[in-house]
This record gives sequence, C-alpha cells and structure tokens, in this order.
Amino acid sequence: METMTRDELREWRTGNGYSQARLAKALGVASMTVTRWEMGIRSIPPFLHLALIALEGGDHKPGTGRPQKGKTTEREV
Repeated sequence: METMTRDELREWRTGNGYSQARLAKALGVASMTVTRWEMGIRSIPPFLHLALIALEGGDHKPGTGRPQKGKTTEREV
C-alpha cells in the first residue's frame, strides 16, 4: 500500500474541517507532528489513512484504502 502524500493529507484535513491542531488531538499526536507531515519533514505513517477513515466514520474508496468523502456504506443503509 502506498503512503499518503503530504498534499493528500492537507487536502483531507482541510476538506474535513480540521485544523492541524484539531487533527493532531484527534490522532493523539503533537500538533507539530501534523505540521511536519504536511511540510515533508517527517514521513507520514503508512497506516494513517486507517485513522482518517475512522475519523470519517468508516467511509473509504474501495480498493485504495484512501478516505473518501460523502459515500454511504452498506452498513449505514
């Protein structure tokens, strides 16, 4: 599985209404960690997409493991 890019992370964060500080708190990391991920100073953990899916309530784009906004899963119907 391919790790998220810093641009994908920033797009997800802003698209879901999270500040860097709010996302850091939700993930249980320091706010500077999110800043460093988005600046490319630190590598984004390969499992971060799973945490982002959980923050979205479990929605994801099938086959990619990437979070996807606005989709209803079968269990929600």
